[in-house]
Amino acid sequence: MIRDINLTVNGEPVSIRVEDHWTLLRALREGLGLTGTKEGCGNGECGACTVILEGRPVNSCMVLAVEAEGKELRTIEGEADGENISGLQQAFIDEGAIQCGFCTPGMVMSARALLMRNPDPGEDEVKEAICGNLCRCTGYKPIVSAILEAARREKKNAG
Repeated sequence: MIRDINLTVNGEPVSIRVEDHWTLLRALREGLGLTGTKEGCGNGECGACTVILEGRPVNSCMVLAVEAEGKELRTIEGEADGENISGLQQAFIDEGAIQCGFCTPGMVMSARALLMRNPDPGEDEVKEAICGNLCRCTGYKPIVSAILEAARREKKNAG
């Protein structure tokens, strides 16, 4: 069955036509053309498809698009401000937390969800927040460093 769903994506209200069996990932990529969210494993194991749904990080390959009806969604495209990348994205670059880049959108979204909940996390909290995201290139040390650095910068800029 095909239906229209309404939701807010990156601060903008959108309506999208989906089939009942479509995942949120498919709706984002095929229905809205938001291809920053990546499909890795397709079964919720790798975290490449992580988005923020109602303030919580979720694997968009495991959520049906129809479940997002009326909800607030943030994707990697919403992390930047036009052509300007976010401080979190810049910290990933500065700390060498990007190599192939495939896991990066999901990592950034998991990190953003953490920083939304706790703007001053410790190393253990960062590790826990990204535990569902797999990276095969960088290892995790630069990623953890990037998230901690982003938190430090955001705290400095806020105060």
